[in-house]
Amino acid sequence: MIVVCNRIPVNREHAAAFEERFKDRSGLVENMDGFVSFQLLRPTGDDDPYIVMTYWESHAHFKAWTESDEFKQGHARSGTLPPETFLGHPKLEIHEVIMNTETIQDSAD
Repeated sequence: MIVVCNRIPVNREHAAAFEERFKDRSGLVENMDGFVSFQLLRPTGDDDPYIVMTYWESHAHFKAWTESDEFKQGHARSGTLPPETFLGHPKLEIHEVIMNTETIQDSAD
């Protein structure tokens, strides 16, 4: 499994609109093969970015998502937010999950 973290610096004056964009998102990602889950994390520090996290069964599944028509449709909506919403460029990180509470419990049995 992999987790994809997209760190997005958002102007606090536009935080509500940014969050609303995710509340109203089309949900296309949930229907993709290999999709596991989604989280939107709100920063508690003024200078910290929002983090969008998606979990995937494999890197190949995530790559298929980024090349899909659904991805293009879902991300076309980002143009509806004014440029001043963002304080910089997002930073994408991809991590392989090597341990989680399920694997810890499984190995203890």
